[in-house]
Amino acid sequence: MHHILITILLISSLYAKTTDFSVVINEPFNNALLGVTEDYDRSISAVGFIKTYKNNSSSSDATYTNAYDYLSSLSSAHGSQIHLVKVDNQADITLRKSINLPNFSEAVGVVKTPENGYFVGGYTFEGSLVVLKLDSNANTIFKEIFGTQNQDKMNKIILLRDGGILTIGSSTTSKPYSDNIFNGGLGLNDIYLTRFSSNGTKLWSKKYGTSYDDIGVDAAEADDGSIMVLGQTNSEKSKNISIMRITQNGDKIWIKEFENKKNITPYKIIRLRDNSFALSLSEVDEMGKEQIKLLKIDLQKNILQEKIIHTTYSSVLKDIKEFSDGKIVGVGYVHDNYNTDGLAMLLDSKFSMLTQEHYGSDEHDTFNALTVLHNSQIGVVGVYTNAGSQETNMWIVKLNRNLSMAQTSKAEAPKSKTSNNSTNFYNELLNIFKEEIAANKITIKEDLSINLVDKNLYFKVAEYELTNKQKEFLQKFGNKLLPFLHKNRESIGTLEISGHTSSEWGTTDFSQRYINNEELSMKRSFATLSHIFNNQNKESQKLLSEVIKGSGLSFAKKVVVDKNEDKEKSRRVSFKIILSN
Repeated sequence: MHHILITILLISSLYAKTTDFSVVINEPFNNALLGVTEDYDRSISAVGFIKTYKNNSSSSDATYTNAYDYLSSLSSAHGSQIHLVKVDNQADITLRKSINLPNFSEAVGVVKTPENGYFVGGYTFEGSLVVLKLDSNANTIFKEIFGTQNQDKMNKIILLRDGGILTIGSSTTSKPYSDNIFNGGLGLNDIYLTRFSSNGTKLWSKKYGTSYDDIGVDAAEADDGSIMVLGQTNSEKSKNISIMRITQNGDKIWIKEFENKKNITPYKIIRLRDNSFALSLSEVDEMGKEQIKLLKIDLQKNILQEKIIHTTYSSVLKDIKEFSDGKIVGVGYVHDNYNTDGLAMLLDSKFSMLTQEHYGSDEHDTFNALTVLHNSQIGVVGVYTNAGSQETNMWIVKLNRNLSMAQTSKAEAPKSKTSNNSTNFYNELLNIFKEEIAANKITIKEDLSINLVDKNLYFKVAEYELTNKQKEFLQKFGNKLLPFLHKNRESIGTLEISGHTSSEWGTTDFSQRYINNEELSMKRSFATLSHIFNNQNKESQKLLSEVIKGSGLSFAKKVVVDKNEDKEKSRRVSFKIILSN
């Protein structure tokens, strides 16, 4: 998998930052950031949860009227508290604050108030919903704890045109407390919506659903004040999505259900500038991989556009936003057999992928939410896992519009040892391959990726066997690269050799084109890998066996020039050196 290594310099025991705009907040246990917004002073604020210890324990002679209270009493000695973090343009943390509610709680989202404060939405582990109004310093102005008598959960909070908010989530079917707490199950879920005014007054709460498990995932407000609600219905045989349009008062206008035999999961709905709506979903393909699926729908429930983004690895966009020019940016995760990385993807207005980037360590990293900033940069939050750790940390990054990592504006930002290694290795590779670079045979980037750009090194259509010119080049290339790998063995984690293809394959449909090109790209990778491996001595073969990794990327990374695919240049292999932590 394509990694951009996030190396960190410890500033204190609480958080770490890099020369890149990347802030990792280290605290005990699993912590995460789930919502993000831009402040009026152009800083970034994010909410999520941080773990804390229980201050008191349940009495041994306590009695319980339902299963939830009983199970809550058995929970571990530490739990979550809603947590807000604010960072400035230097990637310095300027504010951190936990909201210490009586029960453990987690935040799911944050939106701005006109006073530069925040509405924060979340839920407690005891099954209640929480709305907080905070001032600009995260002091609580008021809190509303609400819900049914049973287990409720919030998934999203959205800002409405009148300055109020809508919370979206689920609620279990109502049951009388006289029921035996261990008989009859805990009930099925319904979509649960609540609307608040700008001053925090609760206007209405309503439930919607079927006889199956229904979950409110997200919502978006239309120009006319009606609201589109994205939901999910789970049954024994399928997992389907639904879109419901309701009035400002929560009355149902229509509902459209999408029955699908494939495993489909909804994540996000947004209103576009033309007052249509874009949906981010995932769908499991024939190979068992999650693929990104995007829908465009209008207020009359007509599907205007539908597209699946086929990627080499399982990929999901958990959040999407629209730029002013109609392009779509999304963040989520990409997963293979080795690890999970944060995924950022840029799409055009027709949902065609323009570029993607993966960020993270060799462990589990995920982007959960994004906000498009005033200057078209992107604020992103999620979780980051340090090398060898089993605990997730809160993570804030800022990306440029082309999805590269933004830099802090400090003139003399500190660098870590590994960051210095990356720069030193880049300069060393430029010197080692200066003849090949001067002859326009290869290019080398600062992320230590090496691309073959000589037309004699491209593959012909549908071919994967190496030509004599390719073999001759790879022999010289390997002879120069192996001494570099031996010399820096302790710092190098992986040498990745990726095969690529152009997007065509006769007149077959998209699925068959993708599968055929995936197989072809893997064969090109293997042919290159095996040629280099077989032409080394035993010592070098042992080294390669520890670091080399082949992958086929089909046409996911096709070369685009002036918005048109350059099919010849797309038929290639590329190399990337990934440093160890």
